[in-house]
Amino acid sequence: MVKYIIFTGGVVSSVGKGITLASIGRILRSYGLRVTAIKIDPYLNWDAGTLNPYQHGEVFVTEDGMETDLDIGHYERFLDVNLPGEANITTGKVYLSVIKKEREGKFLGSCVQIIPHVTDEIKRRIRNISERDDNDVALVEVGGTVGDIEGQPFLEALRQLKNEENYENVMFIHVTYVPYLKSAGELKTKPTQHSTKELRSMGINPDMIICRSEIPIDVNTKNKIAHFCDVEPNAVINVPDVSSIYEVPLILNKQNVGEYIINRLNLKPRSPFDMSRWEKIVKMMKVKKPSVTVGIVGKYVELEDSYISIREALRHAAAKVGVNVNIEWISADKDLKKENFENLDSILVPGGFGSRGVEGKLKVIRHAMNNKVPIFGICLGMQCMVIEFARQHGLKNANSTEFDKNTPYPVIDLMEEQKKIRKMGGTMRLGAYPCKIKKGTISYDAYKKDLVYERHRHRYEVNNEYRDILEEEGLVIAGVSPDNFLVEIIELEDHPWFLGCQFHPEFKSRPNRPHPLFVSFIEASLNNKKLRDRDKK
Repeated sequence: MVKYIIFTGGVVSSVGKGITLASIGRILRSYGLRVTAIKIDPYLNWDAGTLNPYQHGEVFVTEDGMETDLDIGHYERFLDVNLPGEANITTGKVYLSVIKKEREGKFLGSCVQIIPHVTDEIKRRIRNISERDDNDVALVEVGGTVGDIEGQPFLEALRQLKNEENYENVMFIHVTYVPYLKSAGELKTKPTQHSTKELRSMGINPDMIICRSEIPIDVNTKNKIAHFCDVEPNAVINVPDVSSIYEVPLILNKQNVGEYIINRLNLKPRSPFDMSRWEKIVKMMKVKKPSVTVGIVGKYVELEDSYISIREALRHAAAKVGVNVNIEWISADKDLKKENFENLDSILVPGGFGSRGVEGKLKVIRHAMNNKVPIFGICLGMQCMVIEFARQHGLKNANSTEFDKNTPYPVIDLMEEQKKIRKMGGTMRLGAYPCKIKKGTISYDAYKKDLVYERHRHRYEVNNEYRDILEEEGLVIAGVSPDNFLVEIIELEDHPWFLGCQFHPEFKSRPNRPHPLFVSFIEASLNNKKLRDRDKK
């Protein structure tokens, strides 16, 4: 029987429920348990695909092609699993399913209501995902904070789930924020008390309270929270701010969180507890090492969460190579000048949509081409590489039809399968597709195999009408779809490291298994740093 652990949030949003869930999942995996994870997002959108990155952060794409909340990315990285797209449940998905059933006559004679029809649909979805693959534990995060009107049907469904599955099979963990008032010189527990009271008013009593804070919480404060929130003192856990999210499983483990959950749910470990590999990963990330500086030139750099998987993939690769990575966030909207790039060991141009910032991306690509700076283009970044290369090799005013429908040289054009599509949501080329790698390329040296599967999220592609022209001028088509129809990876002759890929390799990077392209990129960054340091002497 699957055991359920439900994570709720209180006091403020962005308190760290996703990292907490992922960290506890990592601990349970260290007992050999099979763990899956589910993110509930109470917004009415069907998926995260049409959400603005400034409002919601990165859109994470699963192997099966669902555009999901960024927390799914955290779950995959910490648990080292590929989750199904259905693991992201939204109000839109739930309500659409209920309405379809009503139209099909599944509820004939009934007045369709939140209880039982909507709550039953929520429970059905949670169980369907949880019971796949013989899982031992399903971790379920409810987005937002307790008290949000959008989240009430989900909390009610989860209250019912506990009654139906019985006490020994379901536990609730409440993640709250404990603020420190500098003027008073003390931590304040009242917000946590109120959010717990709000949760209990809905019929849910938390079994554990995880307190986020800027500074460590003392024993007296923990005991006060335990007393007023009616939980055991050893179930009040503190996670103060840390320099790396990968430290959180170790902090929780020191407070015996895994042991408490094992006992509370009567779980049977499948192997002796072992977190040594995770400890090694954290140590590799923390140890003092030489640093490389990577400039990320993007459209949404004001909010780092817009590129969270890229940031983490760089950190994974840097730990593997044995360096630290410093990231300089550079807005593609700005009037970029040479001095913006002088301190960079390498440049990464990420994806995006629309024409805003494109000329800035083209400018930085031109700089990298002419000055032999290692550069990595992802999705739109790769398309911009092709545009700039074409412009420098005789195709003046080459462009993408996304930005200029009347360009004389549409080297990037809408995919044929996309031309008849009018709906925006969930209609791009999404999910994992195969890619053939050409031997003798940077890509082949990185992957060390000739067939890989990578995740996509795009509508536009390299226009095949210009492939021969571009290759004759020195562009290397290093990766293609198995039918040779879609360009997947491009490289450049006579350049130390110039690589663009149409897919998103960052989505498959793990702390324990860094993505090979990112590892190769960081190695190139380090080599360039050494050359720059030598030239300065």
